[in-house]
Amino acid sequence: MATAETGAGAPVPGGRPSNAADASGPASARAGGVPAVSMRGVTKRFVGVVANDHVDLEVAPGEVHALLGENGAGKSTLSNVLTGLYRPDEGTIRLFGQEVSFSSPRDAIAAGVAMVHQHFRLVTKFTVAENFLLGSGGAYDAKTAAQRIRELGEEYGLPVDPDANVWELSVGEQQRVEILKALDRRARILILDEPTAVLTPQEADALFATMRRMADDGRSVIFISHKLQEVMKVSDRVTTLRDGKTVGTVVTAETTSAELARQMVGRSVVFSADDTADRPEVDPDRVVLDVRGLSAEGVRPQSSPKGVDLQVHAGEIVAICGVSGNGQRELAAAIYGIRRRTAGTVAIDGVQSRQKGPRESTALGLAFIPEDRLRTGLSPSLPIHANLALKGYRRPPLSRGPFLDGRAIRARAEELVRRYGIKTPSIDTPTRVLSGGNVQKVLLAREIGSDPHILIASTPTRGLDVGAIETVRHLLMDAARAGTGVLLITEDLDEAMALAHRIVVMFEGRVVGEFPRGHYDIERIGLLMGGHTGDREGAA
Repeated sequence: MATAETGAGAPVPGGRPSNAADASGPASARAGGVPAVSMRGVTKRFVGVVANDHVDLEVAPGEVHALLGENGAGKSTLSNVLTGLYRPDEGTIRLFGQEVSFSSPRDAIAAGVAMVHQHFRLVTKFTVAENFLLGSGGAYDAKTAAQRIRELGEEYGLPVDPDANVWELSVGEQQRVEILKALDRRARILILDEPTAVLTPQEADALFATMRRMADDGRSVIFISHKLQEVMKVSDRVTTLRDGKTVGTVVTAETTSAELARQMVGRSVVFSADDTADRPEVDPDRVVLDVRGLSAEGVRPQSSPKGVDLQVHAGEIVAICGVSGNGQRELAAAIYGIRRRTAGTVAIDGVQSRQKGPRESTALGLAFIPEDRLRTGLSPSLPIHANLALKGYRRPPLSRGPFLDGRAIRARAEELVRRYGIKTPSIDTPTRVLSGGNVQKVLLAREIGSDPHILIASTPTRGLDVGAIETVRHLLMDAARAGTGVLLITEDLDEAMALAHRIVVMFEGRVVGEFPRGHYDIERIGLLMGGHTGDREGAA
């Protein structure tokens, strides 16, 4: 139980810190009162790992405070401590000056701390109002809940139909339901974990406006994000974690994206959408992927590819953008041969695929980076050298007739580990123990190392820290420079604009727009991603 009376019914303190304030001073001095959150010396240990090592975090009332760090830096652990999922081994937590100790998330919610997770906790078959009432502890009153949803939605710019089933809502609307639930429980401290990962640019801008409105009402918003440009846009201050320790806290207006990236990874990180130096040259006479009228079965009707036409040339990077669940994943699977095509054709470097599955696609020169690198792309319990050989073990030099050549497999693995900078104690290390970035490097090394004609990369930077993202993007660019065509499937529009020669937009399984480099219209692309198609064609 909480050790202090910080219940949900307490008044919300006002005041918003100035961006011109000194980040090194106490939050109370900037906000005109005690900090909303003060975590001092928080330490959390797991077997063999110190996830949080004497971490300090101070958040003022009425502040949007960004929390940055690489994967494994301790952000999620710290959030779980603050929301009562974990209990710290050392350190203190104070809310508005009163020390608290939570035994469960219920205690944290009662004290006014709520979290909107990246993966929503909604029952999709229930209506919005029914989900709103789950866990509220009161009597079931759908009419009152619906009225409350409308009132909060109007107040915070989060409109949603209380009578709609959750499965009928867009991802952005589902996120609104989670936020409205937190607001209804009088959350004074709201943690948002990667909240824009599945939003269109317009939905992200609307969310930022809501965050500012909540801060203006005196609530404290802790914003966890990998997207530095968003942090710079919406936050008042930023706290960076690295290796489980606090690097420091800075005023957003007094820093830069480059400096924040350097704090996160301990070195300079440079990758810009305006960087055109040594951009891959496209061979317009060689089509390495030719998709004509492709249709396939999806998990839902909205995610079923319908009559997709698509071409990728040698050396070209084509990005397919869309909100998650609009057929991008199914399109990649159908091209590769792991999902049955119901219509249409696929040709790889001029050779027609006969729908004989992934083995045929690989033999034709198609490489595939799946969305789930550990469950689909790799065998996590196998050593690195075995995973690097999974696609080529049937052919020389990795095999001789029916027999594997262990020496050749190990030599090839050592070469790929060096070439792709995979950080590992040895090639015998189980792949599952590597960091997310190094796991992705193993997958990229195996696929790009086979010198494919076409590489399909499905959300290759999802869940990676800024340093690993930089590495993966450069590897994709290097592959294109070597003449490989790259079909990049991403929900990150900034990534698409940084890498692609062309952007293709999908909505509900159909191609609804196409934009060549130099004619990117982020407003138009965002509208198409959200289903506001208007005419079919994008920019010429």
